[in-house]
Amino acid sequence: MLQKNIFIEWLAWHFCEVPAFLLSVWKNYILFALNYFSLPVLFKSLFAPWRKYTWNYPKVINVGEFFSTFVSNVFSRLMGAIMRVVLIVAGIFLQLFVLLSGFIILLLWIFIPIIIIAVFVLIFYQR
Repeated sequence: MLQKNIFIEWLAWHFCEVPAFLLSVWKNYILFALNYFSLPVLFKSLFAPWRKYTWNYPKVINVGEFFSTFVSNVFSRLMGAIMRVVLIVAGIFLQLFVLLSGFIILLLWIFIPIIIIAVFVLIFYQR
């Protein structure tokens, strides 16, 4: 029967298996944040009317009604752009948070054995 060294198995688990798992989880969070705010769709439809509110232009030539409809449609597009920019900024902040926190978690996981050893050395070998 082949004996396995538990220390070697722990090293393989700690430095190979778990970082691969953490990277896949990190990728899923990045894709979730991208999909949650629909950033590609928001960029594509940046100047689309807000909630598809549009007014039809008059069929009869009426200058006052034409400009009223024009201003309303422009206002709806500006509202759409403002709301989409706010959502894009929030989505970018969430993406940055996910990227930064995933990087920190991955680094902490890799360096946690060194951190634990350093803490024990500092606690027990103080003068």
